[in-house]
Amino acid sequence: MQDYDKISRQAKTGAVIRKTVTYTLLGFWGLIVLFPFYWMILTSFKSYGSYNSEYVPKMYTASPTLQNYNDAFTQVALGKYFVNTLIFTVITTALMLIVIVFAAFAFSRLEFRGKNIVFTLFLSLMMIPNELVIITNFVTITDLGLRNTFTGLILPSVTSVFYIYLLKENFEQIPNELYKAAKVDGTSDLKYLFKVMIPICQPTVVTIIILKVIECWNSYVWPRLITDNANYFLVSNGIQEIRENGFGRENIPAMMAAVVAISVPLIVLFLIFHKKIMAGVSRGGTKG
Repeated sequence: MQDYDKISRQAKTGAVIRKTVTYTLLGFWGLIVLFPFYWMILTSFKSYGSYNSEYVPKMYTASPTLQNYNDAFTQVALGKYFVNTLIFTVITTALMLIVIVFAAFAFSRLEFRGKNIVFTLFLSLMMIPNELVIITNFVTITDLGLRNTFTGLILPSVTSVFYIYLLKENFEQIPNELYKAAKVDGTSDLKYLFKVMIPICQPTVVTIIILKVIECWNSYVWPRLITDNANYFLVSNGIQEIRENGFGRENIPAMMAAVVAISVPLIVLFLIFHKKIMAGVSRGGTKG
């Protein structure tokens, strides 16, 4: 009996030590991950003078100010760029969702000649470096005369092979017998898609929408290439414009204020839907 109690105490002690070490490491890693966000927010509240007088960076500010946020929105048309980014994000996400839903349904449920070959070719596109795709898209959009237009910004982003694959894998987890039973009852493919498949795969659909919104909001390289007209600038262009206007090269707090203002919507979006994102990704990685 004593030996059993001793072994039990040792097991409990070992479990406590493992948990302590695990949570300590996770906490340390969390601090490392969150520190850049803390430094970004802290810098955005430092005045220009106090920031430049710090030969050794300080982890706090004694006199926080909102002047940097005022500079970020007055020195460049950041508010207008927010509206442009919102338009770009909403339209791009909506069009992409239509494309990938129908493509995933076709590859998962419909039978047609060469389906596997076509899907394999689709997957092979993921092997092409993104730089080559950007060059091809740039030449195509330029030849079509769509530079400095929302159409030129949106068109290259209305589909995604990865999202088609992710949604197709989810659709295939729905028993095929359910589809056959629906067809026997006279249900059309469209009705089956919108009434059965999409509701069942809702976590993955929501995940795709959120990830696409984040992708569009953070888009930088393509908007910089395809637009040189401020009427079509996105928030990413606004950050660069702050630097190019001159004051951003020295007034780092103003740049950090702009970055904070741009990041807040995405952070809030992730915090609200992070459980759905995790559920959708885990569901997409499960077969059977």
